[in-house]
Amino acid sequence: MQKRVHFTPQGSNPLYEKFINCIMKKGKKSVARRIFNDCLKMVGEKTKEEPTKVFTKALENIKPQMEVKPKRIGGGVYQIPYEVSANRQITLSFRWLIGAARGNKAAPMYIKLANEIMQAAQGTGAAIKKRDETHKMAAANKAFAHYARY
Repeated sequence: MQKRVHFTPQGSNPLYEKFINCIMKKGKKSVARRIFNDCLKMVGEKTKEEPTKVFTKALENIKPQMEVKPKRIGGGVYQIPYEVSANRQITLSFRWLIGAARGNKAAPMYIKLANEIMQAAQGTGAAIKKRDETHKMAAANKAFAHYARY
């Protein structure tokens, strides 16, 4: 007999509401909320863990520490590495997670999102790959960090 994990969101967490707003298309918040809730139910059933903990772990794994921004200096455009602020870390992790889920075809959105969340919690998946590419780009352009003060 398998232990079934049932998820019902208790109250409203601002982080979840923001994520639901990022999922939302064309103002259909009820659809976005249903996708998120079904996604968390599926994560709970597959991992046998608390789905909210898996979700927050996935976000922590996806958050980038550094990113590059182009800056024009003396006729040349340099990719300058910057530390990412906390708000931007959350925004980028949401964007990459949802983008990776939408990139897959042939399944309902809640299934694609659940799979991406579970992969990100384990340290794999397209969103983690995107974060790693961003970090590699920042490391490669470390020589231009002194231009950040201009």
